[in-house]
Amino acid sequence: MAQVNTSIIPAERIQQCILFIRGEKVMLDRDLARLYGVETRILNQSVKRNKDRFPADFVFRLSKAEKAEVVTICDHLSGLKYSPVLPRAFTEHGAIMAANTLNSPRAVKISVYVVRAFVKLREMLSTHRQLALKLAELERKLEKHDGQIVALIDAIRQLMAPPPEPPRRRIGFAAEMEADSNESRMSSSVSRRRSRKRG
Repeated sequence: MAQVNTSIIPAERIQQCILFIRGEKVMLDRDLARLYGVETRILNQSVKRNKDRFPADFVFRLSKAEKAEVVTICDHLSGLKYSPVLPRAFTEHGAIMAANTLNSPRAVKISVYVVRAFVKLREMLSTHRQLALKLAELERKLEKHDGQIVALIDAIRQLMAPPPEPPRRRIGFAAEMEADSNESRMSSSVSRRRSRKRG
């Protein structure tokens, strides 16, 4: 059996061929056929001949709207724009089954890399999902403790603020004011006595 050179197909290229359609990670027949080293029509003929091996969760046809969206988003699929045929989308299990039905050394060898690409993508999505959940949890905690944090900061600021100074008594001026007030009291009592004598 001839050794298949897979070094010409980097893992990143395989991962770029994986699309999200109908909530599933899939590869289109065109990309899968290219990776497996066969024409797209050969791959699709193999699927037709083995219909019982390709249930709906293994492979499905794109709708016209899905095809148009894929052509718009993916530059390497722009050639599909003028094709009247609706492409097939293979899930991870469908991609493995396609390699088995083709039964070529290259398809079998490359299918291992295709599966690894699906697994890697699944791990990445899981990591991102976990990170998103942790961020949401942290956000909730901050919202919950926001009022407490603000109150704590206010309390710390109050402790840091210098105490208010007591009012100062003016030196020397108070005695003059006291003398003036005594003088006014005396003069008012004298005027009251005079008014009584007249009466």
